[in-house]
Amino acid sequence: MSSVSEGRFPGSSVPLLTPSPRCATLLTDDGVRVEAVYEPCTAGSGAPEDERDGAPATVPAIVVAHGFTGSADRPAVRRAARAFAQRAAVITFSFRGHGRSGGRSTVGDREVLDLAAAVAWARELGHTRVVTVGFSMGGSVVLRHGALYTAESVLGETPARVRAREGRTGSTGAHSDVVVSVSAPARWYYRGTAPMRRLHWVVTRPTGRLVGRYGFRTRIATEDWDPVPLPPVAAVPLIAPAPLLLVHGDRDPYFPLDHPRMLAEAAGPAGAELWLERGMGHAENAADDALLARIADWATAAPPA
Repeated sequence: MSSVSEGRFPGSSVPLLTPSPRCATLLTDDGVRVEAVYEPCTAGSGAPEDERDGAPATVPAIVVAHGFTGSADRPAVRRAARAFAQRAAVITFSFRGHGRSGGRSTVGDREVLDLAAAVAWARELGHTRVVTVGFSMGGSVVLRHGALYTAESVLGETPARVRAREGRTGSTGAHSDVVVSVSAPARWYYRGTAPMRRLHWVVTRPTGRLVGRYGFRTRIATEDWDPVPLPPVAAVPLIAPAPLLLVHGDRDPYFPLDHPRMLAEAAGPAGAELWLERGMGHAENAADDALLARIADWATAAPPA
């Protein structure tokens, strides 16, 4: 994978649109072009730019993975980016099939390659500590990315073996150091709530995909998963020793509280920290500034693996 703006693949060179933030097009391992935006940490913003944050190696980077039908320019994603940028550099991007990215959405399967490209870009920019924060679909993606790219499995499997079973390739520098998953499902194909039944209609029916394309700016793939990707509940034990935070609202209309509890149980006694947020709904739209600040504080202070 590579960043077009960094000139990492032949015959293409897209200049950074602005010095800060930086806009780029990333190329995933399977050849999909993904729009991405890098924003430096705003802490100490009164100082000159070259003295503001220190070298990137000393500043953590948070990579934000949005939910289904989101994109890098959606208001809730921009709000999260502003909150996180007070404590770290931030990369936002649009998953395939969303926003100005290419390809079609596979609703959490090949999106792990999009996230890996964004994490690798953060490391190319000099950041040695990279945090992934995902919401809803993005929450399931950061869990699976953590399993595929981060740590050895307590169950005796390595990420390389899991990648091989899924037909994935690992890229140097694509691992995350800390994982935060917000409003994620524990298992695939869940239809236990009305919002999830509507989402399955959008994803699986031709008329629904038209609604997704023209109503939500989301282009959805027509193919079934093959193979079925590692489910979130099976991914969480593979993330250790990287720190893992699970966040879920007690008024989430998509996934009830058995989902985060299943994830926390699967992670084991010391495998994850679980926050059940009173009065919170679903994903980035429901995460207020105070919660976003707490997430950023936890993520940037968590001890390295």
